[in-house]
Amino acid sequence: MELPTTMSGVLLTRHGGPEALEWSDTIPVPRPGPGQVLVKVAAAGVNNTDINTRIGWYAPEVTGATDAVDQDVDAGGWGGALHFPRIQGGDLCGYVVAAGQGVSLPRSTRVTCPINLPRPTEDTPTAFIALGSEIDGAFAQFCLMQESDLYDVTASPLSDIEIAAIPCAFGTAENLLTRAGVSEGQHTLITGASGGVGLAAVQLARLRGAIITAVTAPAKADTVRAAGASHILHRDDTPPEATYDAIIDVVGGPGFGALINALKPGGHYAVSGAIAGPIVETDLRALYLSDRTIHGATYQPPEVFARLVELINTGTIRPMISQTYPLKDIAKAQEAFQSKRFPGKLVLIPPDPGT
Repeated sequence: MELPTTMSGVLLTRHGGPEALEWSDTIPVPRPGPGQVLVKVAAAGVNNTDINTRIGWYAPEVTGATDAVDQDVDAGGWGGALHFPRIQGGDLCGYVVAAGQGVSLPRSTRVTCPINLPRPTEDTPTAFIALGSEIDGAFAQFCLMQESDLYDVTASPLSDIEIAAIPCAFGTAENLLTRAGVSEGQHTLITGASGGVGLAAVQLARLRGAIITAVTAPAKADTVRAAGASHILHRDDTPPEATYDAIIDVVGGPGFGALINALKPGGHYAVSGAIAGPIVETDLRALYLSDRTIHGATYQPPEVFARLVELINTGTIRPMISQTYPLKDIAKAQEAFQSKRFPGKLVLIPPDPGT
């Protein structure tokens, strides 16, 4: 079937509030070159990182929590300045509809990919670009990808909506657990445990055989327990000192020092988020005198996401979907996401282009 020349989608026109998002029905449909694949987007997850990029929170001059950005920024993307307009959307589930020269993926293959796409160089082997930040993402009817970045999930029993909820949240969580070396029997504390990444970390840590303490609001405690947590701490609780082998943190903010103190000697703290604030304080003696280790975790080695794809294709993991929205209602979906009313994930559905 012949591809359309234009598609519908959401354009980020600048850093700012929801008004910076513009719906367009006249976005040119990209044509795949050598090694490239055009994917028809079936569903795309809603994530903190898309909102953070929209508001410019990654700019170094922004020092507050993600819900307190009230300044104009020029370079607020993951890699600095964005090229506007940009199609955001770091969570992709879709189907191959066209391919360039040298591509082996058949048409109609269902695919997904990590949000962090490795682009190693000789000088920087951990270099990457982010889908929906440095390149256009999944908030449109079609998405142009390198074949080498895609993973075949045709065999998975999960729905398109469920798969679209996995890459960012579960990829980030699996990377955090890998960096922290979480293994069977280890006492592991997970912050933000009712959110997308936190709930994924609970599920994945349970698969590793860890003993999980989850930090969450009382109203969401049952959901987090059902995902695999043995113990619950409320958000205002101070975790007990020298108790945990590993801490998985996506919150940051003023509780950082107490988290470091909660590690056992030789314990590991891994962080991939700071929604409560990126500027933190601790006593360095609490780190070096107890041989504690901090891991900043964003780059995902290909084997981390490949391991996740195995779990997707066997149906071993299943994300919690609280709500779906038409892509055109992205502002409403992001507002609901930021309200933290819903546990788990929210997912956007683009209009079917009919190809």
